[in-house]
Amino acid sequence: MGNITIIGTGNMARTIGTLAIAGGNTVEVMGRDQAKADGLADALGSGATAGKWAAVPAGDIVITALLADGVVPVVVEYGDALADKIIVDISNPFNATVDGLAHGEETSIAQEVAKVAPAGASVVKAFNTIFRNVLEKGRPAVFLAGDDARSKASVKAFIESIGLRPLDVGGLKMAHWLEGMGLVTMGLAGNGVGHWDFALGVNEWNG
Repeated sequence: MGNITIIGTGNMARTIGTLAIAGGNTVEVMGRDQAKADGLADALGSGATAGKWAAVPAGDIVITALLADGVVPVVVEYGDALADKIIVDISNPFNATVDGLAHGEETSIAQEVAKVAPAGASVVKAFNTIFRNVLEKGRPAVFLAGDDARSKASVKAFIESIGLRPLDVGGLKMAHWLEGMGLVTMGLAGNGVGHWDFALGVNEWNG
């Protein structure tokens, strides 16, 4: 299976890390607070280690499990340590009232990461349309977007290793619309669905 590094020590880091270990992947956890990184690695158990902040990640796939406003600054801080890595952005940049995106133009956190990422690195948007509780308990589809076919293939293989279905929506420009889908899930949770125990997916049929 794959070698995964997760930058972040919060709830999504824990959830994805747990799934990754169960799927036979190795997981490295990195956090500004080394004690939290060590603690999460210990909690994840065999197959998990804690790396040092801003060091070269051990994983080929680096998941930034961070709040939206922290992703680009962290990628800048890591700099060349992320060269040739696949950076997976899972964030949602909602505005304060959660009825729009924080950026006022047709971009995305993933696209902004691509602008500052070092040589050889590629960026994939994924996991942002899934509530954590559903990721913990369910088997939702994982929408993803990116420009590099080989990088997307690696991320798809990781998603399949944790028992989920990857659905490729196209190039990295589509990350903007994936962030919009994240906003739609919030709207549904507060209105038409009325709870958090659901995920967006695709129904297929012939006829």
